[in-house]
Amino acid sequence: MNFPFYTEQPPKTAPTKPVELPQSRQKTQTRPEAYLPDERLVKAVNVALLLGQPLLLTGEPGTGKTQLAYSLAHQLGLGDPLKFETKSTSTARDLFYFYDALGRFHAIQEATVTKENNTLKQAVDYLTYNALGEAIIRTKPPETVKAYLPADFSHTEPRRSVVLIDEIDKAPSDFPNDILNEIENLYFRIPELGNKEIKTTENLAPILVLTSNSEKPLPEAFLRRCIYYNLPFPEKERLEKIIEARLDTFPNNDFLNQALEIFLQLRREGSLRKKPSTAELLNWLMVMRDIYPNVDNPIATHPKCVLDTLSSLVKMKEDIDKAEDILIATK
Repeated sequence: MNFPFYTEQPPKTAPTKPVELPQSRQKTQTRPEAYLPDERLVKAVNVALLLGQPLLLTGEPGTGKTQLAYSLAHQLGLGDPLKFETKSTSTARDLFYFYDALGRFHAIQEATVTKENNTLKQAVDYLTYNALGEAIIRTKPPETVKAYLPADFSHTEPRRSVVLIDEIDKAPSDFPNDILNEIENLYFRIPELGNKEIKTTENLAPILVLTSNSEKPLPEAFLRRCIYYNLPFPEKERLEKIIEARLDTFPNNDFLNQALEIFLQLRREGSLRKKPSTAELLNWLMVMRDIYPNVDNPIATHPKCVLDTLSSLVKMKEDIDKAEDILIATK
């Protein structure tokens, strides 16, 4: 693999075969076995598990809120979490299922359903379960919910799941209030299939992890039903432990110390409008290490590498000049 992959001077003729590129590093950073929760987060998680209440996490983007759900599911042996990605258009029903009413209408118009006793079966095949709806269905014995299982839905035995409701503050302001009872009592209804209540099996109740970037406040009635923890940004010593756990090759100490000093300088109060996150720090270290694989300390040997890789850390136009000034001042 030859770096750089893209150059200022394009070749006169295109390569005869595709250029070999590195694989995505996302999984390197997000391995659940490499997630290091702090002591207070561990206590909050255990309180939520004891009380059977949702865990609401806030904190800067990139501090590990989403990854906590994967770590929790990993430690409890529950497989990957069922994830609901909240959008600005999300409604309460979206948390449980999506029903393709238009597709169903067209099917009826085309006379694909011809017998009355086939109506429910045909209707259920236009149903797609979303995270919390699927988690509740999976707590039930298959024979008790078979009328509500689409043909492509595999369910052989009751099980517990971790449900991640990510960035709940993105949803419309009435979304949290609309799901109060459902979140607390873990049930839902499907009006398109007779409106019968489908309620979780209590000893297999889904474990709920909700994240928020605090872009807008959540209702007090909703907060009352949650266990709350705000993930603080890690101190330098904790950042070192996170880097050691997340990167398969631990950086040289001199390199790591210099990189962390630059990173923390960029994060200092009043420096940049958008402070670089832990996830961006990991990306930055991987990039410098990969550009100079045989160099113990790229920053000392190739000082220009910091400016060359600044796009890993600085993500706003107005911060670019500030960051460059900071870097020049710290040389």
